[in-house]
Amino acid sequence: MGCAPSIHVSQSGVIYCRDSDESNSPRQTSSVSQGPAAPLHGLLVHTDAADAVPPSRASRRPLGAVRVRRARAQLGSGSGAGSSVPSATTCRGRRRHCCGSAEAETQTSYTSVKVLLIFAKEDSQSDGFWWACDRAGYRCNIARTPESALECFLDKHHEIIVIDHRQAQNFDAEAVCRSIRATNPSEHTVILAVVSQVSDDHEEASVLPLLHAGFNRRFMENSSIIACYNELIQIEHGEVRSQFKLRACNSVFTALDHCHEAIEITSDDHVIQYVNPALERMMGYHKGELLGKELADLPKSDKNRADLLDTINTCIKKGKEWQGVYYARRKSGDSIQQHVKITPVIGQGGKIRHFVSLKKLCCTTDNNKQIHRIHRDSGDNSQTEPHSFRYKGRRKESIDMKSVSSRGSDAPSLQNRRYPSMARIHSMTIEAPITKVINIINAAQENSPVTVAEALDRVLEILRTTELYSPQLGTKDEDPHTSDLVGGLMTDGLRRLSGNEYVFTKNVHQSHSHLTMPITINDVPPSIAQLLDNEESWDFNIFELEAVTHKRPLVYLGLKVFSRFGVCEFLNCTETTLRAWLQVIEANYHSSNAYHNSTHAADVLHATAFFLGKERVKGSLDQLDEVAALIAATVHDVDHPGRTNSFLCNAGSELAVLYNDTAVLESHHTALAFQLTVKDTKCNIFKNIDRNHYRTLRQAIIDMVLATEMTKHFEHVNKFVNSINKPMAAEGEGSDCECNPTGKNFPENQILIKRMMIKCADVANPCRPLDLCIEWAGRISEEYFAQTDEEKRQGLPVVMPVFDRNTCSIPKSQISFIDYFITDMFDAWDAFAHLPALMQHLADNYKHWKTLDDLKCKSLRLPSDC
Repeated sequence: MGCAPSIHVSQSGVIYCRDSDESNSPRQTSSVSQGPAAPLHGLLVHTDAADAVPPSRASRRPLGAVRVRRARAQLGSGSGAGSSVPSATTCRGRRRHCCGSAEAETQTSYTSVKVLLIFAKEDSQSDGFWWACDRAGYRCNIARTPESALECFLDKHHEIIVIDHRQAQNFDAEAVCRSIRATNPSEHTVILAVVSQVSDDHEEASVLPLLHAGFNRRFMENSSIIACYNELIQIEHGEVRSQFKLRACNSVFTALDHCHEAIEITSDDHVIQYVNPALERMMGYHKGELLGKELADLPKSDKNRADLLDTINTCIKKGKEWQGVYYARRKSGDSIQQHVKITPVIGQGGKIRHFVSLKKLCCTTDNNKQIHRIHRDSGDNSQTEPHSFRYKGRRKESIDMKSVSSRGSDAPSLQNRRYPSMARIHSMTIEAPITKVINIINAAQENSPVTVAEALDRVLEILRTTELYSPQLGTKDEDPHTSDLVGGLMTDGLRRLSGNEYVFTKNVHQSHSHLTMPITINDVPPSIAQLLDNEESWDFNIFELEAVTHKRPLVYLGLKVFSRFGVCEFLNCTETTLRAWLQVIEANYHSSNAYHNSTHAADVLHATAFFLGKERVKGSLDQLDEVAALIAATVHDVDHPGRTNSFLCNAGSELAVLYNDTAVLESHHTALAFQLTVKDTKCNIFKNIDRNHYRTLRQAIIDMVLATEMTKHFEHVNKFVNSINKPMAAEGEGSDCECNPTGKNFPENQILIKRMMIKCADVANPCRPLDLCIEWAGRISEEYFAQTDEEKRQGLPVVMPVFDRNTCSIPKSQISFIDYFITDMFDAWDAFAHLPALMQHLADNYKHWKTLDDLKCKSLRLPSDC
C-alpha cells in the first residue's frame, strides 16, 4: 500500500489494521480475487471467493511485538529468503478478524481455499495456523464460539476447518464438529482436530472417537508455522483437491441429468452405475431398477442380428468406440430402435474402467408417440413445445429458423443478439479448404527447386478449376462411342444451332392414365406371388414380372419390398395409402418408353433393396436412410420423356426453361413425385409423420435422385473413394470388428453412401445376368435411336451421332459405357459392400460384348447369331 498501518485489537478480540494517515477509522479492504484454477479432466474448476466484512468496533490495543517477530522468524526459516511474513509496517492491508461478536475476516489471497480456525482463545497455536494460511495464500477466518463458527461456516463454506480440541472447558470440540457435519455444505469440507501432546507416561488415545465425531484428521499440538503450513498444504493437495474434483463431477452429472440424450455408464464388467433421466424416460425404467444390474440381466429385443452383441463387445474390449443401430426393449416390452455410441473410458493402469453409452431414438413415428406419452405422463411441459424442439436431438435435422426466431421475447432482444454474432463472424477468418490448399502450395513454392516449382504451378492451375472431381475430356483419337456417350450423358446439351438460337418446342407431356381401385394383397395372382418369392435374389427376372403384371411391375414389387423394410410402420401410413401411392407413381411413368418406364423403376428399386440388405450398407445407414432410398429409387425417373437432358435443353423444352438447363430431368422427377404425393390425401404416404422428419426425409430423397444425374458422376465416385474406400483400406480389413472405424455413420459419409448406392442401382444393367443385360442394352439403344431420329426430324443437334439405328454397333457402345462409367464405380462399390456375384456378372458380360465386337456383330445375342 505504501503506507505504514498500525495494528489494533478490539476488546472483543477482533484484530484489524488501519493506515497511519487515517484518523482511527478501520480500513475497508475488499476480498482478493481468486487465484489460478487448474483444469480437472478438461473442466476448469473455480470456487467463489468470500466477501470481506469490515469490523464493527473501533476499540484497539497493540499486538504483541514478540508474537509478530516469532511468526516472521518461523516463516523466514521455513521458506528461505524472501518468504518471511510481512511485518506490521508492510502488511499491505491484511486484517485478521474473528467471528465472535464482530464479523468474519477475509484475507487477501491468490487461491480459492478458505480456512476456518475455531479457537476459544488466541494463543501460539492459533497464530501458527493463521500465519501458515497467510504463507499458503489461503483465506482465513477465526471463530471464538461454536455459534459464531457455525454461522461463519454457513456463510463462507470453508474447505478446511481447524478446531481446538485441547481444552474441553472452552467448548466441546466434538459437538462443534458434529454440528458442522449436520449441515449440507460440510460434505466437501475437511475438519482437522488439534489435540494436546501426549506425555511419555501416557498411552496415545485412539483416533476412532474423532472420526466418529466427523473429524477427518488429527493434528498433534505444534505451534511451529512450518508444521502448520505443511499440514495445511498436505490437506489441500490431498482431500481438498479431491473434493474439488467431486464438486466438478457433481456439476457434470447435473449437466447429464438435464441433457436430452440418453446416457448410461457401466463398469468394465457391464454393471450399470449411472443412468440419466432421459434414459429413464426412453426405457420406461426407474433409476433404482437399473443401478447395480448387469446389462445381460435386462430383457433383450429379438430384432438384433444374432452376432451383434459379440461384435460390439469385441470392438469395445479393444478400446475402440462402437456406434451403430441397436434394438432395445423397454420395460413395457416394446422394441425401440436406437442410435448407440459406446465409448470405452481408460482409467488407472491404462485399463478400461467404464463404458459410456449415448443413445438416441431413431426417427419412427411410433417412437415419437411413445416419447410424447412419456413426457405427458411425467408431467413434462415439453409437450407444449414445437416438434422441432422436442425431437431435435434425435437426428441431425434442418430447423425452421422462422419458428426459432419467433420464440422468445421481442424483436429488440433478437436484434441485440444479432450484433455480437456479426461481430464474431467479422473477427473470424472464413476460408474455403481449397484456398488453404492453394496457400500451402504457394508457400512451398518459395523454397522449392525450379522443376518442383514448375510442377506446383501446374498443380495450382488444376486446383483453380471449379470441377475438381470431374475428368477433363480429351478431344482427339477417341473412340466415337465413348465420346458420344460422354457428350450425351455428361453435358448440358446446349449445342448452338446455325442461327445461334434455340428451338422451343413442347415435346414433354405428362401421362395421367385412368387409375383402377387399389388391389389388396390377397388379390395378387399366384403367378405374380410365385415370382415375388425370389425378389431378394440378384438374379430376379424383372421382365417376367413386367409380363405377368401387364407392364405394372412397380406396384407389386413395391408392395413386397416396402413391406419387407417396414416402410408403412415407419411412415405410420396404411397399406392402402401405400398401394394408392405406388399406383399414382407408376401411372406417371411412360409405358411407351423403351427403357425409362416403370419396369426400369422397379429394377432400380430391386437393386436398391438388394444393396440395403448387405451387412456393411445396413450397418452404415439407419431406417430413415433406408426408407428414403427406397422411395428415391421408386420415383427417380417418374414422367421421364424418353429423351436426355441434352435433348431437352437443345429443344428449349418447358422443363429446360423451368430448371434453367440444370439437372432438368432429375429436378422434374423429384418435384413431380412430391406434387403427386401431397395433392391427394388418399395417396399421401407422408401425411402422418412429424414435419421435421418429413423435411429430413424429403431432403434425403431429393439428394439421391439428383445424384443420378450423370454430369456429376465422377465427382460422386471420387468423393466416395476418397472419403469411404481409402480410409477403410487404411484401417485394414484384417480386423473382424464391425465398429465402423472409418466413421461411415457420420452424416456426411451416409450421404455419400446413399448417392453411390442409387447410382449403382440406376445403371446396374451390365452387372445383371447375361440375358437381362442383353435385354436392357437393346432397350436403351432403342431409346437413343428414337432420340436421334427425332433430332434429325426437328433439325436439332444430334447429341449422340453413333446411336444411329442404321450404323450403330451396340456391343461397342456397351463396351464404351462399361469402360468409362461402370468399371471404376462398381469396383469402388464392391470394395465397400462386397458384391462378388455382381462383379462376376460384369466380367462375363464384358467378355460377351468384346466377343461380339471382335466378330463385328451388330446383334445383341450370342456369337452364333452373327
